[in-house]
Amino acid sequence: MLPSAPLLRSFKKGLDAAMSLDKETVKNIANLARIKVADENLDHLAGELSAILHWVEQLNGVDTDGVEPLASVVDVTLPLRADIVSDGDCRDKVLANGPDTVDGFYAVPKVVE
Repeated sequence: MLPSAPLLRSFKKGLDAAMSLDKETVKNIANLARIKVADENLDHLAGELSAILHWVEQLNGVDTDGVEPLASVVDVTLPLRADIVSDGDCRDKVLANGPDTVDGFYAVPKVVE
């Protein structure tokens, strides 16, 4: 999740010159991402992306030694079902979804001659 707009604005004030992106870099990023960005929006977008990079750089500075990785913030084990192979026993219901069937299979038009 990206930081909120007020948080981004507060980070923009303290951006280092090394962390800021210029318009050409943003234009290149947009091109690589196949996103059309109008020239008048490049300055604003450069500031936003620079703020995000600064925020990530601050996160990189956090000491996480001894912190276990999390898959979830809630320590809950989900119940597991038995791993039993089953055909579902509902072939006729499944085949009813198709337009045509032949001998228990979907019938489709021939595409290769």
